[in-house]
Amino acid sequence: MKFFRLENLRIDNDLTQAEIAIYLGCQREVYRRYEKGTRQIPVDFLIKLSELYNVSIDYLVGITNEKKPYPKIM
Repeated sequence: MKFFRLENLRIDNDLTQAEIAIYLGCQREVYRRYEKGTRQIPVDFLIKLSELYNVSIDYLVGITNEKKPYPKIM
């Protein structure tokens, strides 16, 4: 599965793959593979990306088209 949303969010925020890789603490090539869907993204990276872009993990992985995360309950 290709993660079009990861690529689109990164581009929409004027970020490079190298910048995202630094943010996640991985190599650019590893991040590129996450974006292209040839490598599975660790859950902790999905959490960091959802916080960075202020979207839900469900949105990142294509489960929903609703960008905003669910409201926090207490």
